[in-house]
Amino acid sequence: MGGTVSVGGTVGVGGTDGAGGTDGSGGATVRWGVLATGGIAATFTADVQALPDAEVVAVASRTETSARAFAERHGIARAYGNWADLVADDTVDVVYVATPHSAHHAAASLALKAGKHVLCEKAFTLNSREAKELVVLARDRGLFLMEAMWTYLNPVVRRLTELVRDGAIGEIRTVQADFGFAGDFAPGHRLRDPDLGGGALLDLGVYPVAFAHLLLGEPHRIQADALLSPEGVDLNTGMLLGWESGATALLSCSIVGHHPTAATVIGTEGRIDLPRDFFHPDHFVLHRPGKEPETVTSGPGPRGLSGMQYEAAEVGRAVRAGETESPLVPLEGTLAVMRTLDAVRDRIGVRYPADR
Repeated sequence: MGGTVSVGGTVGVGGTDGAGGTDGSGGATVRWGVLATGGIAATFTADVQALPDAEVVAVASRTETSARAFAERHGIARAYGNWADLVADDTVDVVYVATPHSAHHAAASLALKAGKHVLCEKAFTLNSREAKELVVLARDRGLFLMEAMWTYLNPVVRRLTELVRDGAIGEIRTVQADFGFAGDFAPGHRLRDPDLGGGALLDLGVYPVAFAHLLLGEPHRIQADALLSPEGVDLNTGMLLGWESGATALLSCSIVGHHPTAATVIGTEGRIDLPRDFFHPDHFVLHRPGKEPETVTSGPGPRGLSGMQYEAAEVGRAVRAGETESPLVPLEGTLAVMRTLDAVRDRIGVRYPADR
């Protein structure tokens, strides 16, 4: 059939499509501590504050001035000029790690060792060794840990995976996805700095790689090529992943070229197009031979929210349920993505000081 279909998309803000099977609007309030004060921390904080059963109670930065400014801007009660005071705050249930990914391992470790549940931004860590250490630490202490892969919690992406699983386009043969933009990044910029995990791959390439993993699992074969900067980070990277089923994924990322940031899933009986912003889409188009294209949208949602409320709602659901990981963003999946990113870096010759 043709036309447009809406899926639920208003988690915990008057809606019903809760990420883990609930609407995120009942139970004890989950109290968040935000670690870092950059743009992504601000976006996440605004989305969390729209949830009826969540509250941001504290924020930390490396400087008290930055933390206080962030707290005043977002109406947060406590601001700390160091990470240790945040993770020692007894009113904080979950720490959201929003630092650059070069500091994810240190920040998440600190929070877990202090007995806090953790939601950690992507890329989860600099390499799979660091990721495994965090997973082991969380499991040893019985604490919740999740990568902030908001794509996996997006209602449109969840509907797409359901359709693929139910055979709507037959067997997957090809996944195509890209993410890139051209920026004037000076040599001292973090995206050019190997010490900070610079390059396109961990900042942008993690999305196409995670999307392919979501649909096909960990690949069996990995090929890659890249344009490297004089500092030794990747500026433009292409990846070809292969599976025993015969499926392939053609993926790319760049910080020197403007990409459509689109994705397509091609099967034996049709295809699904995500024409823009595939990592947090508001619709996709299902094409099947002999049928009119069908557009699936997220439906009306709360104004002014970015989509991070879905991952926050899932963390809240899991923490209230006593779960230590999300079935929608499983830790084994996060580890598999990190192994693939490691393999890509190995193929293109990118190494960070944290690798050993």
